[in-house]
Amino acid sequence: MCAKRAQNYDCPVRDVLDRVGDAWSVLVILELSKGNARFNALCRVIGGISPRMLSVTLRHLERDGLVVRRVMDVKPPQVDYGLTDLGHSLHGAISALSRWAEENQPSIRDSRSAFDERETAAA
Repeated sequence: MCAKRAQNYDCPVRDVLDRVGDAWSVLVILELSKGNARFNALCRVIGGISPRMLSVTLRHLERDGLVVRRVMDVKPPQVDYGLTDLGHSLHGAISALSRWAEENQPSIRDSRSAFDERETAAA
């Protein structure tokens, strides 16, 4: 792993996980892996995300080279977002984590409930 440093970019793992470690980035990447989407469509599909947070997330992903923003030459102008090649390569890693989460969520929820019951009984 990485030694403790003053700057995250000194540690590739920390630098990259700071971006993709938040739930919104992962959900945006998972959604865009299905194809390009417009802002409002992403906002509707990704439950719980505010327009401001979606905007911030998309800008960060674009800055990191994971997402491309395309302005279409139509009246009125339309914008859509898609994954870059780098974004698609990240999706491969994220999709494995997503499958693992879907397969194991029931066990994790059961473990949480059992833990909470033990904690309540002990109190």
